[in-house]
Amino acid sequence: MKIIADLHTHTRYSHGKGTVLENVTVSLARGLEAVGITDHGPRSAPWVGASVGDLIQMRREVTDVDRRAMGIRVLAGAECNIISASGDLDVPSRVRNNLDIVLAGLHPGILPASGRDWLLLTGNNWVAKFSSNLQRKARLINTQAVVEAVWNNEIDVITHPGYHLDIDTVELARACAQRDTALEINARHDEMTAAFCRAAARQGVRFVINSDAHKPSDVGNLSRGIAVAMAAGLEPEQVLNSEQGGLFEWLAQKQLRRRAEKRGWADWSEQPPMDRETTSPERRSSERGQSQWTDWSSQGKIH
Repeated sequence: MKIIADLHTHTRYSHGKGTVLENVTVSLARGLEAVGITDHGPRSAPWVGASVGDLIQMRREVTDVDRRAMGIRVLAGAECNIISASGDLDVPSRVRNNLDIVLAGLHPGILPASGRDWLLLTGNNWVAKFSSNLQRKARLINTQAVVEAVWNNEIDVITHPGYHLDIDTVELARACAQRDTALEINARHDEMTAAFCRAAARQGVRFVINSDAHKPSDVGNLSRGIAVAMAAGLEPEQVLNSEQGGLFEWLAQKQLRRRAEKRGWADWSEQPPMDRETTSPERRSSERGQSQWTDWSSQGKIH
């Protein structure tokens, strides 16, 4: 399986070690056709996340590098944090609308949207180690947060599903398949296993294989992710950033949806540090399938 793009890399705009240009240089050396610069959102730990202003500057720098780079597409993106049980993201929608790719993940150690969300996301995961009942409760809340994020936002990729925080594989994959959101096979973390991929693939979801590089030398280092995909029996067509995955057509369609309500760049600097817009149940897509909430407590940990 040949991978043509690494869509998840970090730079000094968040807690990566290299620059945009350094990540692009390594990508070219490894024969990639595209690379995503996707730094962490502002509700990460202070030494980890990029501010809204940083994301604005990153967007401008990536545009400049992309114009000058020959033989590769450089994509401006962000790895948004899911910061509430209702799926809110920490990167304002007007910023997301001007990005080339939007990633989102549920991370430990973030600043949630409210005290209640801290109890639901951080507190419940911390106490989950003390009993199986608490583990099931945390798993349900974690899954709800990611599923709601998928339904309430135009997200391209859910990053490293299950990274330190237990989720329901089938429920997440079902939502992603219906919303045409990809699941990431992360070559840096080992939570995404072949068993996880097989369970998710049965729901019709598609995947991307990314490095999650935090230093330039790791950009395009995808061997572990490819091995997982192969062990799971995935076909190249199921992996969007494979040579047969139709990556650029998919990205173009996702951008059209995200930019449908674009308001422009002029007011970026005046946006609040997080997106507090919410989506009522009445506004959610009518295509949303019936949730299998009753299955959650009985499903084993797949990843």
